[in-house]
Amino acid sequence: MSTAPHFVASHEPPARPRDNALLFLARGMDLLIHEQDGAPAIPTGAAFPELAADAHYLGALDGQDCYAAALPDDFTPPEGYKKVLARSLFNKVDEARFAVVGRTLSIVEWDVTHRFCGRCGTPTQLVPGERARRCPVDHTPFYPRIAPAIIVLVTRGDTMLLGRNATFPEPMFSTLAGFVDPGESLEECVAREVKEEVGIDIQNIRYFGSQPWPFGRSLMVGFTAEYAGGDIVVDPKEIAEAHWFSPDNLPRIPPRLSIARQLIDSFVARVKGSRSTPTP
Repeated sequence: MSTAPHFVASHEPPARPRDNALLFLARGMDLLIHEQDGAPAIPTGAAFPELAADAHYLGALDGQDCYAAALPDDFTPPEGYKKVLARSLFNKVDEARFAVVGRTLSIVEWDVTHRFCGRCGTPTQLVPGERARRCPVDHTPFYPRIAPAIIVLVTRGDTMLLGRNATFPEPMFSTLAGFVDPGESLEECVAREVKEEVGIDIQNIRYFGSQPWPFGRSLMVGFTAEYAGGDIVVDPKEIAEAHWFSPDNLPRIPPRLSIARQLIDSFVARVKGSRSTPTP
């Protein structure tokens, strides 16, 4: 019986050659892949030794070292390699590998955008023993940044509130979400975002789970909440439309990749489970 791949994160590179390590090479939201029998594969350090030499250690995937580095601006993929949108690898590589891809995007972006001190312009230096860069002049530290965001499923009885984002390129409905403001708690953000986007009040806000979301360089913190009052009035700049949906009449919803889908699936399972439970 096969087991799912297991990734152990670390920032301390081991004292062993990088030839056989997986080398995740990124630029913006693109990742370099090697096509093998029509399937995407991550190249090894042996294929690009000059990039592997200065790469950041990510950890080990089933015991195989993983490194991340930025692709140069003028990089031209050699034969058999190509740059693809990292997000397009969902369902084409295993979940553990896809998670390492996401980690790569964030770390490479941090490394590229913090090569110089934002205060004095001095070139920064890597800090031994931690994932950080530091200015040698004013000692300002620069760590990989993430933007906290909430995502919430609002329910009313056996129905859930789903909205269609005004900027979605496809007609898909999802849970409500938004970034946390400075000085705001997560729960305050949940209530504010719901009120701003669809005009209703909520209660019984409960933590559900979290998911790193490198495609927006954020950490999605999931919640559930219950309807407390008000009529749906959408903010047209954010939401094109929003409605209450039952588990038996769902619109097109996000793929299983996202915590939004986890929130929806959890509620659907709970509602259908309660229907099948006999009344004593």
